[in-house]
Amino acid sequence: MRLGTFNLMHGRSLADGLVDADRIGAAIAGLDTDVLGLQEVDRAQPRSGHADLARIAADALGAAHVIFVPAVVGTPGETFRPATDDDHYAPDPHYGVALVSRYPVSHWRVTRLPAAPMRAPIMIPGPRRMRVMLLDDEPRVLIAAVTETPIGRVTIATTHLSFVPGWNVRQLRLVRRALRDLPAPRILLADLNLPGGLPRLFSGWHRLAAVPTYPAPAPRVQFDHVLADRRGFERLPRVADVASPSLPFSDHCPLVVTLRDRPGTL
Repeated sequence: MRLGTFNLMHGRSLADGLVDADRIGAAIAGLDTDVLGLQEVDRAQPRSGHADLARIAADALGAAHVIFVPAVVGTPGETFRPATDDDHYAPDPHYGVALVSRYPVSHWRVTRLPAAPMRAPIMIPGPRRMRVMLLDDEPRVLIAAVTETPIGRVTIATTHLSFVPGWNVRQLRLVRRALRDLPAPRILLADLNLPGGLPRLFSGWHRLAAVPTYPAPAPRVQFDHVLADRRGFERLPRVADVASPSLPFSDHCPLVVTLRDRPGTL
């Protein structure tokens, strides 16, 4: 199994500022993941050429199963409102998360996570230097899929947690609670906005990869994680490879973990 997580930053290149659908498709095809969690995903946004980035990713991977769930309607950093389930098929500009799977999916579950009630500073990388902006937080979404994999049924989920310190820890605990009644093993592919070993500390889940992913192209900190619940962990194959390649767009590098051969422990 080859699993990945990638914060797309709506597909924008730091080098030229453009969102190019062909460039996005080619880069995601090169990841060759069986299941891919995506964050900061645009659909019908003018800034990304009204593209459906989740569909581009699914087509690039030859994946028959894909779901995009908007967290907001409108454009983050400009004008937006929290999305609801009724907004899913509306033609408005959307921004959220997506899960793409080559494996059959027998069940999807969507859980909405509340935004932090306060504004917070965030670092924005640019072509020459980082800049700091004070932003309103956005509501967040957790997508979980019960997938039929070569080792049997596995729950695989993705989310993008708040950048507000402490609030993202609260959300991570909500994520763990939302997944606990779904079939084990359970794996989370996500941008948690929590560095290094903090997700393991606060969730109690295994950390399957420990490499920096942000900011691209010279990462110094790991915000993007692949975690596995302790329950059912012994049934997962061992970690055979970890990769975090530099791609020609986004301020994050993707994180890809390959699980292969005999079950193992960390």
